[in-house]
Amino acid sequence: MSHNTFGHLFRITTFGESHGPAIGVVVDGCPPGLRLTAGEIQAFLDKRRPGQSRFTTQRQEPDTVKILSGIFEDERTGGGVTTGTPIMLMIENVDQRSKDYSEIKETYRPGHADFTYDAKYGLRDYRGGGRSSARETACRVAAGAVARKVIPNVRIRGALVQMGTEHIDRKNWDDAEIDNNPFFCPDAKAAKAWEAYLDGVRKAGSSCGAVIEVTASGVPAGWGAPLYAKLDSELATAMMSINAVKGVEIGAGFGAAALSGEVNADQIRMRHGKAEFQSNHAGGILGGISTGQDVVVRFVVKPTSSILTPRQTITKSGKESDVITKGRHDPCVGIRAVPVGEAMMAIVLADQFLRHRGQVGS
Repeated sequence: MSHNTFGHLFRITTFGESHGPAIGVVVDGCPPGLRLTAGEIQAFLDKRRPGQSRFTTQRQEPDTVKILSGIFEDERTGGGVTTGTPIMLMIENVDQRSKDYSEIKETYRPGHADFTYDAKYGLRDYRGGGRSSARETACRVAAGAVARKVIPNVRIRGALVQMGTEHIDRKNWDDAEIDNNPFFCPDAKAAKAWEAYLDGVRKAGSSCGAVIEVTASGVPAGWGAPLYAKLDSELATAMMSINAVKGVEIGAGFGAAALSGEVNADQIRMRHGKAEFQSNHAGGILGGISTGQDVVVRFVVKPTSSILTPRQTITKSGKESDVITKGRHDPCVGIRAVPVGEAMMAIVLADQFLRHRGQVGS
């Protein structure tokens, strides 16, 4: 199986399966001399970790990360620094229940990659999807923690802005609120309403989708390139590579279709000797290059395909059948996609920064 690597100068390669002994990632291209500890990586993994509330899968994975290479332990400071060599991070799987999937060994689950995976490779790991499982995203979160070290002056913040049919009120946006509820929701009132909404979805054995917004502040003007290394195209690729993502937009995104040319074009004035944009419909990117404004990306995650409602399908032998997906699953997988989206933003920006520095020298 090829295509397990993402990035150019800052490059990650993930490995492992959902129900294998471990998953992990090799980060290549990280500059030397950056302070990095397992605890710093663990803080981001803990945000994505399953089983932290009744609104996510109850699979109990501690997601404890181990650094196997690429770090030199400095006895004087009690910490570690990157050496410039590949950084290998490993996370053991400790709570697999493969028997939960035994009944679907020969049956394709609608909405999952079962059918397409089998069509391509002639086999599939029915125990949670193997490499196609969202379990792989823990590797991305770990790599994203390393990427943030490469761009320390950039602040990345993700939030859930829509769950199913329920939206936040942007007038109530409060960054501090994002860490105060299990939904990464910036609107305290919406978060409270979402509890009852998702409880209803969960008790019905169903699922719902979500929209996640990720913003990067402090990105200077100039990152990216006009053609085949557009910052927005690489961000779109990164977000679309996340499991269950079915759409990505930058800035105003699809909403730009309803704007006039006068409104959509972000006007510019000089303030204190610097260019200042009057709006940010472009999402901080023009012509594939960052403008110096906040980089804003939104992506939509489809409803979790593993539900308790019987669905029509076929078996590997072509027999028509019905299937109910048992096991422990997220009623809204979009919740745990928030730290994953943050990680992919960090990985793209770290790569773009190193490529920018390589081309222009600063």
